Amino acid sequence: MRIALIIIVLLVVGFAAWVRLAPTDPADWHTDPLTAERPEDGGWLIRPEGGHGAAPNFDMDGVTLLSAFDAVAMTEPRTTRLAGSPEEGRITYVSRSRLWGFPDYTTVQAVALDNGVTLAVHGRLRFGRSDMGVNRARVERWLTTLRESLATAGPTG
Repeated sequence: MRIALIIIVLLVVGFAAWVRLAPTDPADWHTDPLTAERPEDGGWLIRPEGGHGAAPNFDMDGVTLLSAFDAVAMTEPRTTRLAGSPEEGRITYVSRSRLWGFPDYTTVQAVALDNGVTLAVHGRLRFGRSDMGVNRARVERWLTTLRESLATAGPTG
């Protein structure tokens, strides 16, 4: 019985280490949200067409909008930039869960419109099949905070 308990503890510790230390290749995650497949249970997709919803339009340039979005995202606990920048037009973030450190990836991209700019945002998990709504909640929270922070700059949506 004691050996079985030791084996279980070692398996749990090994799994936790793998989740936290597994290498992340930016090429696998820093992808175009406009061409991404619409995730089902393990993610959330906001884009002008074909996602779970559309982000609001903003009357500003893409670099300014992505810079404001980046400021919002970087206030999220356990969130870091994986790749990209506002000047590149796309940024990918890694947000880790508090207990296990499960990584979720969120890619945001500025999308030019005739009357301003909007965002395409793709949040998805790396491990498992369902995120229990975590990516949706994060994306919606970030967009709400972004709209609030830009209220004086005049968002149109």
